Order: sequence, then structure tokens, then C-alpha cells
Amino acid sequence: MSEPKDAPVAVVTGVGPGLGAALVRRFAKGYAVAINARSAPYVRSLAAEVVAAGGRAIEAPADLADRAQVEAAFRSIRERLGPPQVLIYNAGSAHWGDVTEVTPEQYEHDWRVNAFGAFLAAREVVPDMIARGRGVVLFTGATAGVKAGPRSAAFGPAKFAMRGLAQSMARSLGAKGIHVAWINVDGVIEVAPSGARRPPAGGEDLLQPEAIAETYWHLAHQDRSAWTQELEVRPCREKF
Repeated sequence: MSEPKDAPVAVVTGVGPGLGAALVRRFAKGYAVAINARSAPYVRSLAAEVVAAGGRAIEAPADLADRAQVEAAFRSIRERLGPPQVLIYNAGSAHWGDVTEVTPEQYEHDWRVNAFGAFLAAREVVPDMIARGRGVVLFTGATAGVKAGPRSAAFGPAKFAMRGLAQSMARSLGAKGIHVAWINVDGVIEVAPSGARRPPAGGEDLLQPEAIAETYWHLAHQDRSAWTQELEVRPCREKF
């Protein structure tokens, strides 16, 4: 059954109880939100929370490493809510180890979730954005996409590929009204305990997900005369 299509649509992928959930709650204040994750029960509970608060949200469970699942999920989003005006690609996968420890299967999986999935999701939303003359695509990056550590033999190259995709898209799509940005989340995000609405007030060396979500909101609504293409968020104190 299709939903009323009277609000702009935002898609948030890779949603979990940390940054993903904070992004959903923030963008639900101005958008109908499609929530993606592989865990259907969590997506269902978060969507119910948004609806109970007066917002609009639908579930869009899918494995973003699987092309058929990505296509099916975005087809459902378009049918139920309309074409997305904002895509936040927050999905990620990380297997840690050096080149002698990471298996070929782990390397490929990290690439599929971080890079290939980002490419597939972007292809699903960009044509409608071009036709509309505006849109926003935000990619959640990591420091490994700038400087890979000794145990980032799989994760680092995958994030480098995502960053390269974002740079290419920004240059090809900017003149068409589409703002593409890559956010380097440089630090550890504090995650709420199971069942808690907010994370505890931790040390200043942890990034607060709701604070990061505000930065994404700002990026999504920048004036096109001064778009940010890459941005870094980091805590005021560091232990790394």
C-alpha cells in the first residue's frame, strides 16, 4: 500500500543504535524517512518510534552488498514515499587485520558494503535528483579512508573507494544541483545501551551521535554557493 507523498524523502542506510538512529531521528523532523538495515526487528522498532512521535517512517531492510536487494528496497521506497531527495549512506563493514590476516572473503565483504553498496544506492537516487535539479548524497567515511592503519588492510581500501566515489560524484553532479559530501568520522561514537533512548554522558574523547547528526543536517541544507565536499568530525579530546 502506498503512503501519502506530501513530504520530502530521506533514506538513511546502515541504521543501528548509534549514529544511524540519531540520523533517522534528526531527519524525521523534516522528512519522511526510509530506514535501512539488515536487522528487520530494529528497523521496525525505530520506525514505530518515529511514527509515535508524529513523524513518518517506513522500513527498508536490505543487505546493501546485494544488488537485487538494493534495487528492491529502493523500488519499495519510491512506491511508498516517492523519490528520495536525501540519501545518507551510513552502512559500513570492518574486518581488522593486516594483509596476512584478512581473508579474501573478508576483504571482498568490506568492499561490497562500503564501496559497492554506496555505488548501488547512489545509482538508485541520482537519476530522480538530476530530473528534479536538486538533491543531497552524504557518505559516512572514516579516518581509514584518509590514512589506513596497519590493521586496515580491508577496511581502509574500502573507505578509500567510497571517498573516491564521493569525490567523483561531487564533481560530476554539483552543477546539476546535487550536493555530495563525504564525512570523516574521526573517533569512537558513543552508543546508547540496549533499550536506552540516549547514550550516557561519557568522556570528552567520545563522539556523541546526536551531535554528529546535527552536522549532517547542516550539510544537507547548505546554500549551494558554499557547499562542503569533505568534512571531519572529531572529539575535543583524543586518546588515539
